[in-house]
Amino acid sequence: MTPDAPAPSRDDSVRATVCLPDENAVDLLGDVPDGVRVVVWDGTGPHPDGLADTTFWVPQVEDSDDLEAKFEAMPRVEVVQLTSAGVEDVVGHVPDGVRLCDARGVHGSSVAELVLALVLATYRRLPHFIDAQREGEWSLVQGEDLRDKRVLVVGAGDLGEQTARRLEAFDAVPTLVARTARDGVHSTDELPELLPEADVVVLTLPLTPQTTGLVDAAFLARMPRGALLVNVARGKVVDTAALLAELESGRLRAALDVVEPEPLPAGHPLWSAPGLVLTPHAAGHVSAAGPRAFALVREQLRRFVEGEPLENVVEGDY
Repeated sequence: MTPDAPAPSRDDSVRATVCLPDENAVDLLGDVPDGVRVVVWDGTGPHPDGLADTTFWVPQVEDSDDLEAKFEAMPRVEVVQLTSAGVEDVVGHVPDGVRLCDARGVHGSSVAELVLALVLATYRRLPHFIDAQREGEWSLVQGEDLRDKRVLVVGAGDLGEQTARRLEAFDAVPTLVARTARDGVHSTDELPELLPEADVVVLTLPLTPQTTGLVDAAFLARMPRGALLVNVARGKVVDTAALLAELESGRLRAALDVVEPEPLPAGHPLWSAPGLVLTPHAAGHVSAAGPRAFALVREQLRRFVEGEPLENVVEGDY
């Protein structure tokens, strides 16, 4: 630029720049509000034109690698909108003044359905029948039903609430537990009294410093013999070694959609643990997940451009 050349001016017609992780996200987002420019960047490789003007960022699912460098590449970002319910890998790494939003409400139905599938598979002995079918055997065993079963749902957000509602449809008796008590919800401080009465314990709570390792040997010891632990939260909520000890003794059963470590390596003892049904973090992996998530992104982007309050803003002590 020569000394007499005018400084470049920003295009006033661009009201916001949204950064999406890939072309699939572009397709899922569909039409954007007038004045919104779209750039595509998966967080790696060369920076596309316009990246530095990003004000609204939708990262890859659970993208937590080198966040500092990514924020440096987008110095004007104002909103980070996740398409996952969990934010543990991002919270605490977002610059001051940047709003972090999660995808509450997007995955609750699919997660709750898997909880029911895991409980019913265990209670109705589906693994036994599948094995018998594979061997060509007509092997009848007695199962259980959900009627009148006392189910402790630890985590009273969208996932927990949707799980409790579906359990009620099966005539089970759910009890919701959260960090702090409120109307119809017990506090985690009450767990020592609640656990001995639970037939099933379902974990739907977020991973935080307070919930990491919450389900330890003492927690499990308070569950009654024959009780079922279902984890659709995060693997680190459960002490894997303590759970293995309970499974190998035959005292407890479990159904896990999340584990620690993840993915589970070959030869890990969880693969062959008795009384365990295992799925590979599949709760939110349904065909409608993408369209639902980007319907939320589209609405959030509209709110952002119009200056309206955003939904699902993560605030305070997550």
